[in-house]
Amino acid sequence: MMKCICVRAGKYICAARGVRGQSRPYDRLLDRRTAALGGFMNENKVNGNIDGVRQSAIDRLREVYDIQVEGDCFAPPEIIERMAAFTAICNREVSVYISRDGRVMDITVGGPESVPLKSLRLRRNPGRLSMIRCIHTHPEGEARLSGVDRQALRSMNFDAMAAISVRGGKAREIGVGFLGEMGAGGAVEVIEPPCVPVGRIPQEEWMHEIALADGRVRAWSGLESDEERALLISVDSAESLDELAALTDTAGGVVIERVLQRLPKPDPATYIGSGKVEELSLTAQALDIDICIFDDELTGAQLRNLEEGIGVRCIDRTGLILDIFAQRARSREGKLQVELAQLQYRLPRLTGQGTALSRLAGGIGTRGPGESKLEQDRRYIRRRIADVNAELKELIAQRELQRRQRQKNGVPVVALVGYTNAGKSTLLNRLSGADVLAEDKLFATLDTTTRQLSLPDNQSCLLIDTVGFINKLPHELVSAFKATLEEVVKADLLVVVSDASNPEWRAQRKVVGEVLAQLGAGGKPVIEAFNKCDNLTERMPLPKGQFYVSARTGEGLDELLREIQSRAAAMLHRVRICVPYSKGQLVSRIHEQGNVISEEYDAEGTVIIATLDQIALDRISRELPVGGVELLGAAKS
Repeated sequence: MMKCICVRAGKYICAARGVRGQSRPYDRLLDRRTAALGGFMNENKVNGNIDGVRQSAIDRLREVYDIQVEGDCFAPPEIIERMAAFTAICNREVSVYISRDGRVMDITVGGPESVPLKSLRLRRNPGRLSMIRCIHTHPEGEARLSGVDRQALRSMNFDAMAAISVRGGKAREIGVGFLGEMGAGGAVEVIEPPCVPVGRIPQEEWMHEIALADGRVRAWSGLESDEERALLISVDSAESLDELAALTDTAGGVVIERVLQRLPKPDPATYIGSGKVEELSLTAQALDIDICIFDDELTGAQLRNLEEGIGVRCIDRTGLILDIFAQRARSREGKLQVELAQLQYRLPRLTGQGTALSRLAGGIGTRGPGESKLEQDRRYIRRRIADVNAELKELIAQRELQRRQRQKNGVPVVALVGYTNAGKSTLLNRLSGADVLAEDKLFATLDTTTRQLSLPDNQSCLLIDTVGFINKLPHELVSAFKATLEEVVKADLLVVVSDASNPEWRAQRKVVGEVLAQLGAGGKPVIEAFNKCDNLTERMPLPKGQFYVSARTGEGLDELLREIQSRAAAMLHRVRICVPYSKGQLVSRIHEQGNVISEEYDAEGTVIIATLDQIALDRISRELPVGGVELLGAAKS
């Protein structure tokens, strides 16, 4: 039997594998792992009770570290032979711990009836196997697992627990146990196939049993098989990491650990520095991480270097946001815009051999196989970008026709803008009676939604719900979503919605202002709506033009509607303009900046009846003689 305490190891320890007789290129990494694992990898030492054991026997046993276990092999004969030889000489149990990638992680010697392993303090996930199988000897005993063996298997979530019977100085039989189903009382069954001679181990069959056991553990732990375990890394702030965690949750990932690395500036090769990469490699292994997500946009070279160094898939903040957008796009326009953003993001991040295999480069050594796969990918992406842009151009033209029709009707357009998950869609639903999808997740809305809004004076306006903004908004998204974001630029009035219950609302409001300025909408008339006020314990006084509202309870919405009504009445003017024939260029400007209702010609010039906002009206009035503009009143819907 054995007494042991172990720790989860990851899938990518193979990066530090050594080959017998060769120097190890990753000794420094191994040293760091040894320190972090609290002795699990103790410089390839034989640990435990070795007092009184001949050094030659210890040295021979230590050579087990140099044996690389193949992927379809459960227990190599060479390892079993050396374990049995040591047990026969010393009459002591010996255990070998093998990671799922085939590396021997630890060798520990015990007494005749047990073998200890000192306590390790790294986190383990009870919802998955440890990715380590334990193989140990029973001196002059049976190969069947003892009660202590089964308990160690259950408590440590080992991939498997195996026992080798050593009698007469030879390894005779081997028994094995795997975790089975969880019973009604919470007890986990141990599946024990019949013991077999050590020379007849069903290697592939037992490795397959590990995969089946992993699935069973996931099932009774409630962990979905497609959930990705994420490690988040930032050089910014804890608040930025919180937002990255929310994005990860929206994308369907599970945040296991967060790392905040303080750096004067990001490392050009790895973003976080080579030392931190080694540390993250350890963390990823210990916590069984599936993906590392970085809180900034990274270059293709940085992503490649990080994946090689850490050993798991790595993406950046932009890639994560694009993935969310791809999941949530519903309309044809939305899907095309997301695809365009993804293509623009991927193009500079393609990796390969460059022009080394290209005929296009010319010169000696380039005449051969033709285009590289890299160049084919680049050509395909560029061609697809052109096709998507062409389709979007048609959709943009249709949207422009719809916008011009709205302008001719003289109906004010009010756009809801704000940080993602501020409650814009919920507010739209509350004000207009719409049924737009509203979820407590980031980027629940990607496609613009337009609804008619009745104002208190029975007039109406158009209320538009737009995609939410976010800190470090990817450039690719701003470019790809130009057609959608133009609704913000063309709107007559902006209602900036903020989540008043979010402690970071000021920083979020600043981001919204920066994005609006980037879009060219920084000078638009604005009403500030502080949503989710029902979650506030105290409220600060607000200046004119700012309102506390709750889309959930309806609080403050009447005041908001009255303010929209007041602004709408003042923003558009119905006017009669007489443009002298000598200033004919003003006619085209009126068409561009206003909504022309009628146009006639008389002896004095072109007579136009149109609706104009105050800014456009002032500019045109300055270029006309006195009396050239007659105010007919506020524009009517």
